[in-house]
Amino acid sequence: MIKGAYDGLTVLDFTQGVAGPHATMLLALHGADVIKIEPAEGDWGRALGELKGDHCAHSVAFNRGKRSIALDLKSADGKAVVGKLMAKADVVIESFRPGVISRLGFGYEDAKKVNPKVVYCSVSGFGQTGPFSKRPTVDGLIQAFSGMMVMNKLPDGTPWRQGMIAVDVTTGLYTFQALAPAIMRQLRYGEGCYIDSSLMRAAAAFQGAKLMEWVFSNGTPPPLYMPAGSYKTSNGYIMVSAMRPHHFKALFELIGRKDIADDPELQGHEARIRNAPRIVKALQETMPSKTTEEWIALLQPKEVFCERVNNYSDYLEHPHVKESGAVDWIEQDGFGRMPVANIPGLPPAGQHDAQQHAPHIGENGRDILEELGYGAAEIEAMLSRGGVRAPAPVARAAD
Repeated sequence: MIKGAYDGLTVLDFTQGVAGPHATMLLALHGADVIKIEPAEGDWGRALGELKGDHCAHSVAFNRGKRSIALDLKSADGKAVVGKLMAKADVVIESFRPGVISRLGFGYEDAKKVNPKVVYCSVSGFGQTGPFSKRPTVDGLIQAFSGMMVMNKLPDGTPWRQGMIAVDVTTGLYTFQALAPAIMRQLRYGEGCYIDSSLMRAAAAFQGAKLMEWVFSNGTPPPLYMPAGSYKTSNGYIMVSAMRPHHFKALFELIGRKDIADDPELQGHEARIRNAPRIVKALQETMPSKTTEEWIALLQPKEVFCERVNNYSDYLEHPHVKESGAVDWIEQDGFGRMPVANIPGLPPAGQHDAQQHAPHIGENGRDILEELGYGAAEIEAMLSRGGVRAPAPVARAAD
């Protein structure tokens, strides 16, 4: 078995939702021991959709490979446990509103006192400073705030939210990439640091080119090229992309629209952008005359870029997806058999079944307490006082 880059690394994870848990899951899949600190009722991200037991699809997807302990952070027992964990943690990451974790006694300054080389990361909506720093927010609101919705308009011009939690997921990736070099500095030079990660900044970084383009074009960024869009066929939709002149000409010749292919007013990039409505109209008129598969069979052999617009079932069942090993299937107890998209740079999920398990609320509490040196009687007393929650029995997925 390949060694994980972060084998032996201990991560104390206070995050909830998606952004922080995504980042810490990536650390876990690369070998880190990620200890998820949850409230007694569990991470609120466990309820992002239909529940089976104490998991939804999002909580399974972004918490694989971790261990969970459920603590009341205001109780004496909870504080004592976190204090011991913080002293041994290489990385601490939290996603409370700015100021909350410090009031609980587990902020960066507190962590540095017991571990001067700790890598400490805060994940929030708007960051730790500025007039909006304590403003509550969610993925969709940051899509609105950052301009993303304006770049995803409906045909009538209405700004529209992405149908998935795009900013949260992206923030998890940017947070992981910030942690990775920080951990390298810690290992090489014995230096710790503080990282301020936010949904707002991640959304802007993701759209960095569009921000530049907006300024460069005085707020009227043109399409990158034309045509590029999805069009209704007789049995679904097809996405076509014809950036280069020979692609444009071949596309319209093959679909029987030489009037568009040879139109002198449509020769050249600028001309096609200027006359985009005519091009779109021609495709809308013509593409419904055949099935998506018929168009692909006609266009792709001539290297005209096109693809069927799939749903997720289409993707999961596609022969290329199966043969390339893009997806594995795992069994999550209490939840069922689920697809896992294999992540570049990591072994296939099917080769590391144990690492794919997403913990139930407080599932590993006893083991973690024993590792910290608590005896059996002490653990039972802590569970009875409520500062540490005992894991609940897990129902089978079929129950």
